[in-house]
Amino acid sequence: MRKFGLIGNPLTHSFSKKYFTEKFEKESIRGCVFDLYEIPQIGDFEQVLAENPELEGIAVTIPYKEQVMPFLDQLDPACAQIGAVNCIRIRNGRREGFNTDYIGFKDSLKSWLGDTIPNALVLGTGGASKAVKVALENLGVAFLSVSRNNGEKQITYSDLARDPTFLQNNPLIINTTPLGTFPKTEEMPDIPLEMLNDTHRVYDLVYNPAKTMLMKACVARGGQAKNGMDMLALQAEVNWTIWNS
Repeated sequence: MRKFGLIGNPLTHSFSKKYFTEKFEKESIRGCVFDLYEIPQIGDFEQVLAENPELEGIAVTIPYKEQVMPFLDQLDPACAQIGAVNCIRIRNGRREGFNTDYIGFKDSLKSWLGDTIPNALVLGTGGASKAVKVALENLGVAFLSVSRNNGEKQITYSDLARDPTFLQNNPLIINTTPLGTFPKTEEMPDIPLEMLNDTHRVYDLVYNPAKTMLMKACVARGGQAKNGMDMLALQAEVNWTIWNS
């Protein structure tokens, strides 16, 4: 039996097991199983591998996309630029890290907005945000990061509320935080909703629920919104290709 899986915490929101189980059935892929490994800390990753020596491929989600890197033997060159891993291939005991979030986000964003992509605000500074930022850079899209703290090319949520030009000049809002994910669907990033209008576009990497509070707020004010489901599907397919290459 070939084994694949996902590590993260929590995993109650994850569609990965359902996605791959349906893929195996639909495409008549025999002798494969995809399991979830919810671990309370990254150090437990070693125990997962010890208890499941058949594992050939592992997807990585919040909050371990950065923390898992020291546990790997080799990194794809793109991971060094991005600074995060969401896909691990295991061959002959060696663990190699890749980042397929980059590909999934970049392709889905272009599919949604075409070649005319406006300046962006990237909400969050975790592992997913790193892939998003590199994709935006490679697409030639100017952006600012939004976090609780100031930094280089980084503003705070308080800055958004204080200065309306940030939202005016950056109409694409990309949520890379887990806020709004099931079961805490009432949560959302702390942005001034009253400043949203029909020029705004929200790309929420959350995919469960299909419509987050942030997405609904943007649409209610005349804007457009999409979730991260197609990004998930795109990166999952690239994962599968890597695991079988």
